[in-house]
Amino acid sequence: MTKATVAAIITPDDHNQEIILLTKRSVPPFLGKWCLPGGHIDDYETAEEAVVREVREETGLLFDSPVFLHYFNEVFPEYHFHAVALAFCGRGTGSIELMEDEVEEIAWFPLAETLTRPLAFNHLQIVQYYAKQLQL
Repeated sequence: MTKATVAAIITPDDHNQEIILLTKRSVPPFLGKWCLPGGHIDDYETAEEAVVREVREETGLLFDSPVFLHYFNEVFPEYHFHAVALAFCGRGTGSIELMEDEVEEIAWFPLAETLTRPLAFNHLQIVQYYAKQLQL
């Protein structure tokens, strides 16, 4: 059955929209790959609540004003994974805390560098869409 997930493009502040936060996965699928913070939407949870919770759980940051960016299909039969990812963008505040049960590393990356990385899931497609929106 198709699942709903969320992904967050987090910037350090409103003036540095070309710097984003990535996490390196410590769990399958895509073990050891960089990705956007995010995860599954829990039962009876809104997408906005889920992205705020996932960002807090994975990074320790507060993501209090997520702005919906777009939806993305994620179909990976080889991992028995099918989801619709709802992408949000916004500013993260607070101090980064590594949550080792899901994430092995967290780092800020320039958008241009992120666009050259092989990201987990369809997160490169999400980042490309975000970059295109910044050009407007």
